Amino acid sequence: MASSRRDLAVRAAVAQGLLAPVADTPGPHSPAAAPVVALLDTAGIRASAAALTSAFAAVTDAEVLHAFAVKAAPLVPVLRLLAEAGIGAEVASPGELALARAAGLPPSRTVLDSPAKTPAELREALALGIAVNADNLQELARIDALVASAPTASPLGLRVNPQVGAGTIGALSTATATSKFGVALRDEGAREAVVQAFLDRPWLTRLHTHTGSQGVPLTLMAEGVGTAYALAEEINTKAGRPQIDTLDIGGGLPVNFASEDETPTHAEYARLLAATVPGLLDGRYRLVTEFGRSLLAKHGTVLTRVEYTKTSGGRPIAVTHAGVQLATRTVYAPEAWPLRILAYDSEGRPRSGGTTVQDVAGPACFAGDLLAAGRALPPLHPGDVVAVPDTGAYAFAHHYAYNSLPRPAVHGFTVACDGGVSFALVRPAQTAEEIVAEAGGAHADALVR
Repeated sequence: MASSRRDLAVRAAVAQGLLAPVADTPGPHSPAAAPVVALLDTAGIRASAAALTSAFAAVTDAEVLHAFAVKAAPLVPVLRLLAEAGIGAEVASPGELALARAAGLPPSRTVLDSPAKTPAELREALALGIAVNADNLQELARIDALVASAPTASPLGLRVNPQVGAGTIGALSTATATSKFGVALRDEGAREAVVQAFLDRPWLTRLHTHTGSQGVPLTLMAEGVGTAYALAEEINTKAGRPQIDTLDIGGGLPVNFASEDETPTHAEYARLLAATVPGLLDGRYRLVTEFGRSLLAKHGTVLTRVEYTKTSGGRPIAVTHAGVQLATRTVYAPEAWPLRILAYDSEGRPRSGGTTVQDVAGPACFAGDLLAAGRALPPLHPGDVVAVPDTGAYAFAHHYAYNSLPRPAVHGFTVACDGGVSFALVRPAQTAEEIVAEAGGAHADALVR
């Protein structure tokens, strides 16, 4: 089980010196040790990739490219691991494209989506033969000129916004009436303009939509996909041929952050699509998916030492080294992004027994830097280990440099049959020298000359 592997990894991270002890805690003192590290369960990642692939294979014989949303975990070794598991890459910036290429992803398994592509970005993608989804009709006109000036092997599509409504987190809802993404289909004249755009461009062969994300129910996701499917059918009918041959249905499967359970599943979503949009899966269309959080979140854990404990206003507080720099969304929107907290002793053994209501605080210099407030946990002590599970996506790979706190090291781990744990460095911890360099250290006199 994933929780058993995690417990073994926590103990091993302490025993092997990946997690630095506090000053008065005995233990190995590795030069690379730090008071906060991040772990990725490689077996869990592989299992999620296999579950996604099998979920769609169970409902369709169509060709499906599952393209991982790189923004969810922009780490080259993670992209390489997923690529070996048969997963491609969905990129949304020149940086993400560079990461995908560094991981060895071929153009045929790479998709570029972004609401603000520059001419240079488009030119590079078209030269490489990467699939491109235009976000709007102005961008489509820009692509017209590029296609006319140089032939391309890139499959080209257009993103539409089905405007089916929001989920429980407004900032992550991509299919609202006023979402910034895609062509808003219910706006006056928009649907007709989209149909005409395809009829005018025989090389435009893909339709893209993305309705899901955290807080969006599966039924709403399926409704958005159904809207795009109906539009594709309309365009192909008016074109008198199957001009649209690929539907990119996005991703955004929600993740359960409340327990160990992985719900909802990709299989549930695939079955819902089969029930509500059967024509999508009958083999006439190739499919692209763009899942991110649902592939990685459950397989990442942040570990940090408790540095101090104190009481304020009668509330116990455990001060740690993990906070807003890693769990930025949780700190600024705790109701929308609650995280579980697991307590271990100084040697990495799970704490049990009675609980105490306490806060778990991060190191940043503002009062709201809390991983958890008023949480019932076993009493924490200096030197204890706090683990924050479900952080494999949109957490430690997206550093927020408040107080110039360093990026933590990221290690992948595997557990052998005998319980032995092996670690592989995915990304080294950021050094003080690197922080200074990023902050213009080489230009210290630039403003005083």
